[in-house]
Amino acid sequence: MAVTTLKRKLKRKRLSQNTRVIKIKQLSAKPVIKNVDVEELKKSFEK
Repeated sequence: MAVTTLKRKLKRKRLSQNTRVIKIKQLSAKPVIKNVDVEELKKSFEK
C-alpha cells in the first residue's frame, strides 16, 4: 500500500496553526509604557 500525503488538508492545518500562534503572540504582547504627565492632561481638559 502506498502512502499519499493529503496536501490540501495539510495546508489547511498549517494555516490554522499559524493563525493560532499569531493570536497568542498578539494577546501576550505588552504595550509600550510611556511616561505620561497626569497634571498636564488634567490641564488640557479644563480648557
